[in-house]
Amino acid sequence: MPYVSAARYGKDNVRVLKVDRDHATGVQNVTEMTVCCLLEGDISTSYTKADNRVVVATDSIKNTAFIMAKQHPVNPPELYASILGSHFIQKYSHIHVANVKVITHRWVRMDVDGKPHPHSFVKDAGETRNVEVRVSREDGIRITSAIAGLSVLKTTGSAFHGFVRDEYTTLPETWDRILATDVDASWKWTRFANLAAVEQSSAKFDKAWEAARNITLKLFAQDSSASVQNTMYKMSEQILDAVPGTDSVSYSLPNKHNFELDLSWHKGFKNTGADAEVYVPQSCPNGLIKCEVSRKTAKL
Repeated sequence: MPYVSAARYGKDNVRVLKVDRDHATGVQNVTEMTVCCLLEGDISTSYTKADNRVVVATDSIKNTAFIMAKQHPVNPPELYASILGSHFIQKYSHIHVANVKVITHRWVRMDVDGKPHPHSFVKDAGETRNVEVRVSREDGIRITSAIAGLSVLKTTGSAFHGFVRDEYTTLPETWDRILATDVDASWKWTRFANLAAVEQSSAKFDKAWEAARNITLKLFAQDSSASVQNTMYKMSEQILDAVPGTDSVSYSLPNKHNFELDLSWHKGFKNTGADAEVYVPQSCPNGLIKCEVSRKTAKL
C-alpha cells in the first residue's frame, strides 16, 4: 500500500524590501530579501484524499512573510527566519516543521562627494547573505548561515603540483597561477531550544557573518596556496575558532580557470610562464572543491 513518506509545500521567491527610517537623523537603511517557506506536518491527506482542510494556502504563507517583516526586525536574517518559522508551528497545530530560507541581497550605501548618502544605495548583484532555518516542535531551531556568490581572484600566490600523474593526466604542474572562485561558505549553529534562545543570541549573527567574510577574504589574499583544498581548510579552521556556538563550517569553491595563451605564432610574442599577461577565462568545465570541517567532540 503506497503512502506519503515525506511532503512539504509552501511559497518560494517571495520578494521583500524593508526600509528602516531614523527620523531623528534622516538616515535610512534598506534590506531586500528573497524568502522561501516550506511547511511539513499532518498534511498527507491533502495529497492522498484531496482534503484541503489541512492546507495553509501558499498565498497565506506569502502574506505572513510580509506581515512578519512589518511587525518584527528583518535583521539579522537568522532572527527574522526564526520568527517566521516559529509563527507557523505556533499558529497551526497540525504543522510541525517550518523550513525557511532567506537570501539577503546586498545594497551598499552610496558615497556622494566622498560622504555616505543617507538614503541612496548601490546594489552588489553578485554576493548574497543566506540563511536556512528549520523550526521543529520536537527538535527546536536549526540554523545555517552562509555567504554565497562572493567572487574573488588573485593573480599570484597559488600553486598546484605533486598531484597524481598517470596515463589520464595532461594537466601540467604549476608553482604560480591565477586563482579565481565564487565563494559559497556556510556555518551550522548549535541547536537552539526555541525562539527565545535565538533572540538572546541575535547579536552573534552579524558578528559571525563579518568574521567569516573577513577571514575568507584575508586568507584568500594572503595564503600561499598549495591547493584550493588546503586553503579552504584553513578558512574553515579559523572560522570555527572565531565563531563560538557553531558546529561546522562548509565551503564550496569552483575553480574558475584562466588559461595562459600561447601567442608565439604572432611575431614570436612571449605570453607563457613568467611572460604571461593575457589569459583566456574559461566558463566550463571547471574544478569544484567542497569540504565540511567540524569541531572535535570530547570523548566520554
